[in-house]
Amino acid sequence: MAPGTETPLLELEHVSVHFEGLRALDDVSFDVSLGEIVGLIGPNGAGKTTAFNVACGFVKPSQGHVHYPVPGSRICVPINSSAPAWREHCRRRTLSPLQRARERDGRRTPPAQRGFVASFLSLPNEVRSERGLRRDALAMLERLGIADMAARLPSAIPYGIAKKVSVARALMSGPTLLLLDEPASGLDEAELEDFARLIVELRSTMGVLLVEHDMEFVMPLVDRLVVLNFGHVIAHGTPADVRKDDAVIAAYLGVDE
Repeated sequence: MAPGTETPLLELEHVSVHFEGLRALDDVSFDVSLGEIVGLIGPNGAGKTTAFNVACGFVKPSQGHVHYPVPGSRICVPINSSAPAWREHCRRRTLSPLQRARERDGRRTPPAQRGFVASFLSLPNEVRSERGLRRDALAMLERLGIADMAARLPSAIPYGIAKKVSVARALMSGPTLLLLDEPASGLDEAELEDFARLIVELRSTMGVLLVEHDMEFVMPLVDRLVVLNFGHVIAHGTPADVRKDDAVIAAYLGVDE
């Protein structure tokens, strides 16, 4: 099945966002399906971050709707957020099965009521689960080619590798939809090529929304592009079509239409 022909994993429908009289987004619509990479691009101030935040749930639309039409679809965003509700949502998504079980047990039966014997008898299962989680985590690092960094402190990990670690954490939850906000920023040429290969590989098992301002990085990767400028969608289509669109050229080059 061709990319974009399945039921979307994410759909923004006629979304507008107003901030104290400022219209940050105006009637924006786009979707992302399984097996495709959709690029959301535009010059600085175009509304990309606002659209990304709406898709994530950080910002509530003033008008329009955000849909996750596929039952059981899972979204993951490998970024840090100051929004408490979303931070808790992402924390729950990335909890290990063992941790989720512990939380359920903790709510259902207070520790004092479980008793020493029950707690002691559960230890072998917990040890096996922890070993399984460690094995899965190392396998994910191996998949991303960064297993040699497993024993390093976060402060000792190079910037480009740290971005991969962030994606690895997101992938541990088994998402069907991955949202990436300007992953190319701060990377050198070799790191850009490496990260681009990773994004293309991820398309085989999920949908990817890639928010960027660097057209040259995005163009070879995506199946479709949505171009924003001043909160409006000014172009939507294949990279080849968007590249020659007069409105896109004017937005990026500052040419009067």
